[in-house]
Amino acid sequence: MAQSFPVPRTCPFAPPAEYAGFREQAPLVPAELPGGPVWLVTRHAEAQRVLTDPRISTSPATPGHPVTRLSAEPPSEEERRAFERFQAGQFIDLDPPEHDVYRRMLIPEFSVRRVREMRPGIQEVADRLIDDMLDRGSPADLVEAFGLAVPSLVICDLLGVPYADHDFFQSRTRTMVTAAFDDMRAARTAGMEIWEYLDRLVTAAERSPGDDLIGRLVTARRETGELDHDALVGMTFLLLVAGHETTANMIPLGVLTLLRHPGQLDALRADPAGWPDAVEELLRFHSIVDWVAFDRVATEDMEIGGQAVRAGEGIFVLGASANRDPRAFDRPDELDVRRGARNHLAFGYGVHQCLGQNLARAELEIAYRTLFERIPGLRVVGEDAELPFKYGGPIFGLHSLRVAW
Repeated sequence: MAQSFPVPRTCPFAPPAEYAGFREQAPLVPAELPGGPVWLVTRHAEAQRVLTDPRISTSPATPGHPVTRLSAEPPSEEERRAFERFQAGQFIDLDPPEHDVYRRMLIPEFSVRRVREMRPGIQEVADRLIDDMLDRGSPADLVEAFGLAVPSLVICDLLGVPYADHDFFQSRTRTMVTAAFDDMRAARTAGMEIWEYLDRLVTAAERSPGDDLIGRLVTARRETGELDHDALVGMTFLLLVAGHETTANMIPLGVLTLLRHPGQLDALRADPAGWPDAVEELLRFHSIVDWVAFDRVATEDMEIGGQAVRAGEGIFVLGASANRDPRAFDRPDELDVRRGARNHLAFGYGVHQCLGQNLARAELEIAYRTLFERIPGLRVVGEDAELPFKYGGPIFGLHSLRVAW
């Protein structure tokens, strides 16, 4: 019998308990969405195969794509037309070669060298936010005061989005994410409100481009003609939302996890050179996006892991399951900040691997290290069972995390 999907998490330090059974059952298992059936990819090797196979499409426009089955209620004709405009430039949902055109424009902005140049600015942001926390005094909500603020300030500065508007786009992003299943119409409305805000911002940049990413893209578009207005808005939308939502969830969740593993935290304090490996392990351990952005559809008949998959059948890669696959990771359910494994799928795999991963790594490393260095007595207020985790949402994290020192 097909498994009902999505499956909610019930533990802050593990993916859904059902995933272990899925992996043992088969590399691909059948599941049922509100709008129809889909395949779930449970193991690491098959996940890599699906995420790199050119016969598997990421585009929601491809017939059978599973995103169209997340809700049993189809969009109205007006919503469909608005969604088509909304999708322009959001290259995460495009297949090559169209996808590659957009990605090439942005690679220099997120290269290892460019992010290295950004690190002093990220450090300044982290220090300033911690100064503010210390000035206001204990206790504090780490999500609001630090987790959300670090990536939001960084991405706003990079793009040229006024940070004064962060409450607006954070609240709309929160609605997009949390209402994705319960109220698809509300999620679409929130997304369109962000899009319309960025539409006005891009229009202003087209009149007078600044020295920021939007300004540079406007200038490049004028020189090459590669982008139209809607595509530029869509690219900005994708970078703004992706540039703060996942990192904002990982910062408080990683802090909680390290506080619950004091021996490993002590080792990092004694040897700060270990922080990059610790970031990789926390990303693997939590896999907070799980199947989000890992939605695919077969465009040809094929076999994956011994399972026949037909053209037009939808596929979800379970990143949180693949990242706990004992075939790929020794003792996968244990946190080991010295593991050093970079073959996790937290940033995806293949051509759609997260463009901003270098920036996310830098933000996480600087945020964790600086917080624990500057507030050595940091502790969580309350028991884990009392903490407001995002168990029902597609991106895992904490709604708030009260800390004291």
